[in-house]
Amino acid sequence: MKTISENRSFGGVQGVYSHASAACNCDMTFGLFLPEETAHGPVPVLWYLSGLTCTHENAMTKAGAQGWAAEHGIALVFPDTSPRGEDVADDESYDLGKGAGFYVNAAQDPWAPHYRMWDYVAEELPALLAEHFAIDPERQAITGHSMGGHGALTLAMAHPGRFRSVSAFAPIAHPSVSDWGRKQLGAYLGDDESAWARHDATLQMRDVGFDGPVLIDQGGSDQFLDLLKPEALAEAMAARRQEGVFRMQKGYDHSYFFISTLMEDHVAFHAEALYA
Repeated sequence: MKTISENRSFGGVQGVYSHASAACNCDMTFGLFLPEETAHGPVPVLWYLSGLTCTHENAMTKAGAQGWAAEHGIALVFPDTSPRGEDVADDESYDLGKGAGFYVNAAQDPWAPHYRMWDYVAEELPALLAEHFAIDPERQAITGHSMGGHGALTLAMAHPGRFRSVSAFAPIAHPSVSDWGRKQLGAYLGDDESAWARHDATLQMRDVGFDGPVLIDQGGSDQFLDLLKPEALAEAMAARRQEGVFRMQKGYDHSYFFISTLMEDHVAFHAEALYA
């Protein structure tokens, strides 16, 4: 593992690191904020999964999460959104290929050799963090934005007992019936839509739900509402009587201004579960 940078931040350290990934068959980069409490032992961790076109850096610099995480003594992990490198397949459109890994394990060429973001986020990166940093694997929570909200919700529901809480900002909530989803799931996973179900938060909420609290925030003026389909997830949560809250935030769009405005709420929400 290589240290790219480390900066003092809110009494802790915001680091950026790279490593050779066996899951993605390339070098991967991630951001990690460690609060000052790590000097005395392992701390809880909150995963933040970013959206389309993003890298590890977008949320790390724009979400305003470090200050709130430091207040609660929580580490923050900012993974990348896709594999990177000259040998990694890409597409000319912004919503497929690099920056658009969709947190799945691709089964179709040319994506299959590198696009295994599900295994990377669910298995490889957690093991790396546990080995090298003062992270408590028994106290994890997960959040994300847009494509990352989709990833956070589907990963949380697929791993019962791992995450104590899950939240999302404007998640791609029903990708199997959206142009933000059908294109990518078809390309990465193939035409058999039964293989898509575990990567659709609405379908997973209907089928299995989450074994902890859920918080969803959606901007009422989001320019991508028709693609995100938040109403489907809200209906699924209500039908399942899922422990959680769905909030439509009047006037907010899809940007990091929306995320940074509500980040304090989300970190506090996760802190309550992580320290319960």
